[in-house]
Amino acid sequence: MTIRVLIADDQPVVRDGLAMLLGLIDDVEVVATAGDGVEAVHRASSERPDIVLMDLRMPRLEGAQATRQILASLPETRVLVLTTYVDDEFVFPALQAGAHGYLTKDATAEELEHTIRALIAGQTNLDAAVPATRQRRPRSGSADTRDPADTSDPDDTRATPAGGPASASGGNLRDELTPREAEVLKLIAAGLSNSDIADELVLSNATVKTHINRIFYKTGARDRAQAVRYAY
Repeated sequence: MTIRVLIADDQPVVRDGLAMLLGLIDDVEVVATAGDGVEAVHRASSERPDIVLMDLRMPRLEGAQATRQILASLPETRVLVLTTYVDDEFVFPALQAGAHGYLTKDATAEELEHTIRALIAGQTNLDAAVPATRQRRPRSGSADTRDPADTSDPDDTRATPAGGPASASGGNLRDELTPREAEVLKLIAAGLSNSDIADELVLSNATVKTHINRIFYKTGARDRAQAVRYAY
């Protein structure tokens, strides 16, 4: 089966680079590209791709809004959001809009291909894949939103409880983190960089970024300092 991909990014060099990269994979076909969110919605409607690579920050319509509109009419399409920074404030709205995973733009070609195949296969136990079934939890100062459930790696021995993560003001957040996330948070508190954490725990940088993003989501933090304060 050929995996049909739509690339949505407002930077031509990124679109062309991704298209060239994916063109080297035998069973992957880039069926369309889009330079903004509105065009992405239109092209998705006409091409009905299996995968949409969705930039988060685009003109006319941002990635999260485009994701919501695409999935409303094409629920079988899998959306993988692309971000420059793992703690991008636009990541959470995109996941809440239904995106199935995220990937930073410094990911390797192997990570991109692996993630695309994982989403097509419905797998969730990966660095960038987010489970399709999301729990609900209240977020401070806003209505309930869907929580991208924890994606455990082989070192994790427990998942997020069915009730969803605790808020920063109630319960012990450390009890809601997986053992690996708690370990990463401890190293963040010690002032280690992502690269240092990767070396310390013998993980890839992409895996460390994924753990940090999960920690941010569970704590409601916007940066590393807030995550440490909320958890401790």
